[in-house]
Amino acid sequence: MDLFSRTWAALLTAVAELPDEHFERPSGCAGWLVRDLVCHLVIDAQDVLITLVTPAGTEPTHDAITYWTVSQTPPTGEDDLDALIVRLAAAYEEPRLLKFHLDDVGAAAGRAAELADPALRVITQDMVLTAGDYLSAYVWEWTLHHLDLVAHLPDVAGPPAEGLARSREMLEQFAGTAFPGSFSDSDALRVGTGRRAPTDAERAELGALAARLPFVVG
Repeated sequence: MDLFSRTWAALLTAVAELPDEHFERPSGCAGWLVRDLVCHLVIDAQDVLITLVTPAGTEPTHDAITYWTVSQTPPTGEDDLDALIVRLAAAYEEPRLLKFHLDDVGAAAGRAAELADPALRVITQDMVLTAGDYLSAYVWEWTLHHLDLVAHLPDVAGPPAEGLARSREMLEQFAGTAFPGSFSDSDALRVGTGRRAPTDAERAELGALAARLPFVVG
């Protein structure tokens, strides 16, 4: 749960410090500008708040890994929900309004996470998890979207090293095998999830694993 707080705080800080012109730059999410990604983070923060106040009366059915579904079909940014995010983001018109909304609801989600009992059972999307597992699952979300935020913004700080390391562990659990040790955590995550194609040298190191890429987790 501490790692949830650290990765979320780092992502909120990165967004808060973005110059306005960066909101019109592409993100690492297919079809989304940075402003669209930030709007998605507002929705994510709302989901965290809703889930933490939705207790379940049954035993957990999922954990931080099985919360996610894995496929090999990368998003195109063209499905109905993705298109809705783009329209919502455009409605803000000014980056400062989007920043304000994310700071407001994002800070509330962070406080709710700090106050949550890790053993509390919560329900979301018909899945029951402990609050601790639910928040641990979101370390993946914050870390990958932080990588998406900085994909074309080399001057912006990336996600914390501990979030990258934990997310790589999660990726390797999804894959059922380790990525080559020569891959940095960020490269393993970007290549493993299809955010960029492996180089010829990386493909050779991946061996049979290359044919199984990408692991699209959502």
